[in-house]
Amino acid sequence: MSTHLGAAPGQIAPYVLMPGDPYRARWIAETFLEDPVQYNDVRGMLGFTGTYRGVRVSAQGSGMGQPSMAIYAQELFQDFDVEAIVRVGTCGGLSETVSVRDVILGVSASTDSAMNVPRFGQVSFAPTADFTLARLAAEVAEERLLPVTAGGLFSSDQFYSPDTEITETLAGYGVLGVEMETAALYTLAAQFSRRALALCTVSDHLLTGEKTSSQERQETFEDMIVVALESIVRLEAVRPSR
Repeated sequence: MSTHLGAAPGQIAPYVLMPGDPYRARWIAETFLEDPVQYNDVRGMLGFTGTYRGVRVSAQGSGMGQPSMAIYAQELFQDFDVEAIVRVGTCGGLSETVSVRDVILGVSASTDSAMNVPRFGQVSFAPTADFTLARLAAEVAEERLLPVTAGGLFSSDQFYSPDTEITETLAGYGVLGVEMETAALYTLAAQFSRRALALCTVSDHLLTGEKTSSQERQETFEDMIVVALESIVRLEAVRPSR
């Protein structure tokens, strides 16, 4: 039995969309999935399973930060045999090449977290997205003419960081956005030999100061969700049996 997910065996789909906000998970289920059924409300971290174009998909909140993401991602991979997790979240824009409401396809995730030190010691493990999922997402975005840019993310342990120079440095090395979860997700996907991808809508921009409202962050990021779901449909069509 999972510690933080109250689902019975078989209630969680092989593919999971994972926003940080549990209420966004409910919005995804009610807006995009057919016949969604809630399977989790432990600690208010809502989870739902339904179907999208005939493919079973779950939407599960992860909470904020890498420790919270790591709890739910590990239990999904370890206890429910989930095949793929697509993080659908928000980030702050670091680059002039992305604008507010654009979607960043996170091919890699730098981090200031020490979570991987017990795993790798002094080695700097490079958490990266699953290539197949990333390729499929890029194809979907290109075909639909959606504003999606592929590049690196910075998974920070601090939302209100006193160090502004590090984001400037990372931006100089081509990092597109800052968020708080992706590095942990990619690390766990590698550990369990599963697939993971982060799609992050730029909710505010550190260079321009532009930002979206909290309501928009919860409910108006349709492009990102469509790319994630259509990528899952294509993955189901091409993936070999594990």
